[in-house]
Amino acid sequence: MKLLLTGLRRMPFMIAFTLGFLLIGVFTGAIWSPAQDKTWFEMVATGLPSFAEGRWWTVFTSPLIADPAFAYLSILPLIIGGIGWAEWQFGSLRTIGLFIAGHIVGVLGAAGILALLTPVDWHWSDQLSQTLDAGPSCGAFTTLVFAIATLPSPWRLRARLAIGLWAAISVLYLGQLYDLEHAVAITIALIVSGVLPAFRHPEGRPSEREWRLIAFAGLIAIGAIQIIDLAVPYDGPLGQNAPVASFVDVAVDVVIIALIANGVRIGYRVAWVATVILGLFNVVTTALSFALVPVLTSTDVIASPWEVIGLQLAPTLLWVAMLVVMFAARGAFGVRMRRSRRKLSPTPVDDAEVRAALHAHGGGTLSWMATWRGNQHMAAADGVIAYQAHAGVAIVLGDPIVPTGAEGEALDAFATSAQRAGFIPCSFSSSESLRQAMPEGWRSIVVAEDTIVDLPGLEFRGKAWGAVRTAINRAAREEVQFRMVRLADEPWSVRAQVRAISEQWTGDKGLPEMRFTLGTVDDAMDPEVAVGIAVDAEGSLHGVTSWLPVYGSDGTVTGWTLDLMRRRDGGFGPVMEFLIGASAQHFSEQGHAFISLSGAPLVRTETTEANAIYTVLDRIAQLIEPLYGFRSLHKFKQKFNPRAEPMHLLYRDEGDLPRIGMALTRAYLPDASLHDLVASAAPALRR
Repeated sequence: MKLLLTGLRRMPFMIAFTLGFLLIGVFTGAIWSPAQDKTWFEMVATGLPSFAEGRWWTVFTSPLIADPAFAYLSILPLIIGGIGWAEWQFGSLRTIGLFIAGHIVGVLGAAGILALLTPVDWHWSDQLSQTLDAGPSCGAFTTLVFAIATLPSPWRLRARLAIGLWAAISVLYLGQLYDLEHAVAITIALIVSGVLPAFRHPEGRPSEREWRLIAFAGLIAIGAIQIIDLAVPYDGPLGQNAPVASFVDVAVDVVIIALIANGVRIGYRVAWVATVILGLFNVVTTALSFALVPVLTSTDVIASPWEVIGLQLAPTLLWVAMLVVMFAARGAFGVRMRRSRRKLSPTPVDDAEVRAALHAHGGGTLSWMATWRGNQHMAAADGVIAYQAHAGVAIVLGDPIVPTGAEGEALDAFATSAQRAGFIPCSFSSSESLRQAMPEGWRSIVVAEDTIVDLPGLEFRGKAWGAVRTAINRAAREEVQFRMVRLADEPWSVRAQVRAISEQWTGDKGLPEMRFTLGTVDDAMDPEVAVGIAVDAEGSLHGVTSWLPVYGSDGTVTGWTLDLMRRRDGGFGPVMEFLIGASAQHFSEQGHAFISLSGAPLVRTETTEANAIYTVLDRIAQLIEPLYGFRSLHKFKQKFNPRAEPMHLLYRDEGDLPRIGMALTRAYLPDASLHDLVASAAPALRR
């Protein structure tokens, strides 16, 4: 109800025009039967005949009627989407002005073009010169183009290219009077919206990624158009043909396009070469056909030159445009086919260099994970970036390990290198400081919350610490002791129990052990990692936790991050409360500043801004909750009264999110098969 009232308040013109448009259609019968069959149609419709006979008022009456009758179905979404969106952005008065101006420009512009073509013996212009048209689509398209100008980059460029391509194809292939009017209105609107200061944005030269997307979209468009060209007859500016293309020519082009299109999207050099060769082949064969036109006409092989020109001109024009794009964007296609050669760093970075960077520059609560198996590393900004590559996505793990203030520079260098190597760049579980320094135009969403417990003055007093205090007191009564150790230095019997507890926990999940931001027992064996264990008087382990060091910029450990959490079935009940509480006391006594209980993936507070992306993430979290209990884990950590710090996913734009989602799934579950994922998710889906 609130949304409806907001719409009524902010879009009165769109609502009033839509209702009036429908009512006029009902009362005149135009919504049920073709308006052009009505006796009054020529008195309200625009076109060269109307203007030649002095019916200039039709400029203002024609938007109130649609013809043919089925046009109401296609125009209504355009009215609601184009006019409504523009009115929401610009207000009613400006939108009315844009609508009227767009309609007048489209109608009069098309009539002017046809008037100029009157002396030319061209069947298409002759036919349109006798045609009348009615409808509000020119004005609606104009408002849509101006509304598109409010989109953020890069969606603005993509939408402008899409609507411009649609206008060109419709006028070339369909060529009706309204197609010509649309093309005029859209072209002028695109130019004006890019020039007026109120709408102008500094687009600059397209990035490597944008060039690849433009080329990919162009290839797909050419393939689709040629299929339509083969199957759909048309009567447009290129002639009257049925069918209009050679099956063999179209089949060859479509098959090759299908093979190389994804390579163009990624930026493979070989795909660029193949596209250029295919484009040149089409252009050269068309040129040869045009050269033979006089010969074929003189020998009566063809009756009219248009039998050849009309057949090949439009596809050739598209291929010429494609070649212009490919040569202009040639620098964006340098990715090698072999994945083994798609390295982001020209020189390898070994484990010793990663540790040296951590000791020299410090890092965030996840930075120690850069030392784990499965990560790759890139040298950047006098430091190191840890990342993983899955499903064509390069994922930065946490924040770059670089000098303070160089995080933005490092992430920008990573994004450039990843893009040139054919990867989609993103950064996962990034801090707020990195979000503020991310490259211009990037987006962010909260994917987890880091839970921080400050250690100075830590005391387990008061009701808020009741669960932790109770666990520590109970452990003392049951003679369960806490020890902070280096697991690699412990005897074989202790290490064996730790592995047994971990394997039991993993087996209960039905999926392989998760990786990426979740460590394993092997990671806990690192001599710099602290491990807390709960042992009874008989030497039996009841639980284990591992703590990753968090280095400061001075090379000292300032805090610790909780990683491994495992408990023995049937053991001491509140063992996790006991282990974490005792660990916090231990680190506090050693003078450390904080502990991080780490962030549970896909968990956030209800105060986080909600949108469609968060709705999807919440649904995914619900599906995997029975498997890994992230929400339950987050709730458990609240027993330690932590403060929350957001952890972000940084990405270029929403178009990357589906692929990033696939990559993160593979990063967290590198050993899981498709069967494992489906079988484990089935119970959750049934709920």
